[in-house]
Amino acid sequence: MKIIKGDASLILLALIIVILLLGIVFSAVTFRSNPVMDALASNRLLNVLYVIEENKMPVSAYVLMYYSATKRAAIFDIPGDIGLLLPKINRYDRIDRLYEPNRLSSYQNEIEKLLGIEINFSIIITKENLVSVIDLLEGVEIFIPSPVSYRDENGIVLFPSGMTILDGDKASLYATYSLPDEESDMKSFRRQRFFLSFLNRQIERNEYLKNPDAAKLYYSLFKTGMNQRTLAYLYDEFVNINTERTYIYSVSGTLRQVSGQTLIFPHYDGALIKDIVRQTLGSLTRDVEDERTFTVEVLNGTAINGLAGRTADIIRGFGYDVISVKNADRNDYSETVITHFSGDANMVREFAEIIRCRNIRSEFITPDEIEENMLNQSSENRADVTLLIGRDFDGRYVTGN
Repeated sequence: MKIIKGDASLILLALIIVILLLGIVFSAVTFRSNPVMDALASNRLLNVLYVIEENKMPVSAYVLMYYSATKRAAIFDIPGDIGLLLPKINRYDRIDRLYEPNRLSSYQNEIEKLLGIEINFSIIITKENLVSVIDLLEGVEIFIPSPVSYRDENGIVLFPSGMTILDGDKASLYATYSLPDEESDMKSFRRQRFFLSFLNRQIERNEYLKNPDAAKLYYSLFKTGMNQRTLAYLYDEFVNINTERTYIYSVSGTLRQVSGQTLIFPHYDGALIKDIVRQTLGSLTRDVEDERTFTVEVLNGTAINGLAGRTADIIRGFGYDVISVKNADRNDYSETVITHFSGDANMVREFAEIIRCRNIRSEFITPDEIEENMLNQSSENRADVTLLIGRDFDGRYVTGN
């Protein structure tokens, strides 16, 4: 069959058009299949569940919340011993009993209900793969406040104090070890600091991880529903996170003995942690230049012992820095009063909403007073807010206004 020159040109043109159309379709499908880009385009938060796993159970679990428009993030620590009613067996047990490495839905759903949010993505890394990841990152820098020395089945384990760079084996051990006599708060603090350091190292090495060979190995070490391109795009966004200003909130509660084990039942049937999440989301999405932490003084103006301390714990949960907890000048105050000195009306409203207090007073410090306080080395630093607890406070909310 003889093909004339004009026909050949038409066939070539048709092939070029087909290739261009296929390219357009492929690009459109690829864009639509990137859920991170979809979330950013619709101005939604990125909520990511991170799990460090050992023997098919979570050693640590965190939910990282990130808002692209303000470049801010917050992290919630999800202890494995949170108590909840398991519908399948109709009894109370640990939340991590629901964990299945290849089927996260039940475990993730309970975390979503606990925090009152929707989790967009999940990333799981086993203890074994954590070693390879950190070695690929050329170690992780961690501040260890005091030296650690203990013996396990493999021998003596030593961690020096101070700022140190741990390789994969050491870092994996630091992130997952547990001492029989270690207080739970110290264990949580250590693992939280590790997670922040690990996240920071991933951010620092993000450009290196764009090398095709490094990226292929790196992303193969995570278990996630995201493909490599989506996961890489997620970490491109996380480069904007300032880990030094990223606060980790712990889900706290009341300890109870259930079926021979100690479980954490979140305060006020979970209402407190949901309130903390809501205020955190508000702070992440609010476009303000001042990101400093406001300081609080708590005064107990009642005869109830320990009320100021318990209230301070609630306030710290919302990210405020409680610098003083003590008794007021008397214990018969009928009303709870918030006095603020910062002049930031938005901050005071948010703070007052924590305990639903409407009794707010303002006291502004003059420049002369500021200079006098700076010169007077013996004077205490004044908090931005003083909370005076009265009899109308029930331990969670002010009921009389």
